[in-house]
Amino acid sequence: MKYLKNVSSLKFFAEKCTNCLVCIDVCPHEVFKLKNKKVVVADKDLCMECGACALNCKYGAIAVNSGVGCATGIINGMLTGGEPSCDCGGSASSECC
Repeated sequence: MKYLKNVSSLKFFAEKCTNCLVCIDVCPHEVFKLKNKKVVVADKDLCMECGACALNCKYGAIAVNSGVGCATGIINGMLTGGEPSCDCGGSASSECC
């Protein structure tokens, strides 16, 4: 499931990656894939910012601000049955989106 485009805080540092495949194993949304025997980000917009990849990467090749951003707002809305919100309602005081 894609949430919103270009809002994920996911960062992948290919130069630090050893291609151990742990990120592929732990990511619930298949954000990472193996291409030409190297791990790559398949689709950053699939990231729900759970943090599993960064927590399990021993080499510091992945960073993500887990539990923040619009993806979290959408997930919380789904879990509670309420409207998803990342405070992007268009008010003048909200400039995050």
